[in-house]
Amino acid sequence: MTNFLPQDWQSATLVGRLQTEAGPTPILVKNGEVFDMSTVAPTVSQLLKAWPDTGVPSGGKSLGKLEDFTFGKTWEGGRKGDQLLSPIDLQCVKAAGVTFAVSAVERVIEERARGDSNKAQDIRNALAERVGSDIRSVKPGSAESAKLKEALIADGLWSQYLEVAIGPDAEVFTKSPVLSSVGWGEEVGVRSDSTWNNPEPEVVMVVTPKGQAVGAMLGNDVNLRCFEGRSALLLGKAKDNNASCALGPFIRMFDDGFTIEDVRSAELDLKIDGPEGYELVGRSTMTQISRDPLELIRQAMSEHHYPDGFVLMLGTLFAPTQDRDVPGRGFTHKVGDVVKVSSPKLGCLENRVVFSKDAREWTFGIADLMQNLSERGLLNAKNTSRAQALAS
Repeated sequence: MTNFLPQDWQSATLVGRLQTEAGPTPILVKNGEVFDMSTVAPTVSQLLKAWPDTGVPSGGKSLGKLEDFTFGKTWEGGRKGDQLLSPIDLQCVKAAGVTFAVSAVERVIEERARGDSNKAQDIRNALAERVGSDIRSVKPGSAESAKLKEALIADGLWSQYLEVAIGPDAEVFTKSPVLSSVGWGEEVGVRSDSTWNNPEPEVVMVVTPKGQAVGAMLGNDVNLRCFEGRSALLLGKAKDNNASCALGPFIRMFDDGFTIEDVRSAELDLKIDGPEGYELVGRSTMTQISRDPLELIRQAMSEHHYPDGFVLMLGTLFAPTQDRDVPGRGFTHKVGDVVKVSSPKLGCLENRVVFSKDAREWTFGIADLMQNLSERGLLNAKNTSRAQALAS
């Protein structure tokens, strides 16, 4: 089963997590072969911590060829096959917002519509041409952006979202708690009391505690536009809900075949298949991002310290406006939507939309992981020494 993998998966270096009978297990894919890395490093965060210095780690138990694995989807009669988890574990999940001109315009629309999708189209028509074209032409934090800010204030068009779109400081927030993200083939959640919901397909950077980018993956930063539109102070409720963060299918590690330049030039495709036969497709390119991925990582690091590393969602160009039911109301998710986010060198992240209250309940936290690793003997002195040696 390889249809969701990067096109060149046989030569790619991939890191992920597999749910085995013993528990969550870090895996490494080299030359198409899958290795259980739990005895080398019991968590993905430890496995990646030393990656810039040591390169691809050796060791691990071969589990066979990746093409021989059968990965199941939760909505197709339960899990049939191996369970692929979100590729990260102890890393903090951060996100950058309003990093594309289109998303900046849409955030201003949300703000001015106060979260009411009925008003969105009229405001979109009034703002898109002026604001969209102007903010594409300036570098955030530059003298030109400061002049544009003054002009937009004079026109009565200024917004807190435009501040982070063209000002010196990027919007960086914590998307979801440690261990709460879901992986490929799992259901993603939207609140049952939200009326305007969108997917946010993104490239996600994987970063070490020292702030070094070591790889990338796909992500879906599921967002409730009606909540954030009512007030930016509701960002937490709009972003952080059960099963609202999907990552995967694997982390693709940087090597000779995949570099930061591939991230900078990546193209993302979005496809949504609705239960009523509705279809939405779109494409975006990372070349339109307003801030370089490494600059966003620098701002996310700031003066902070992430001992287990972090991942950073880079923001989305997608803001679906295609009408679904009522003309002029644009797009919103329905329960049963199947969302596919894909890119040739990162694969395809596929999830199905349900209400957050109906998604798989998140009960396996940090204490549960530590208990599990202890019971498996992966936190004993021998393995602890190996993990420390790997990271030293």
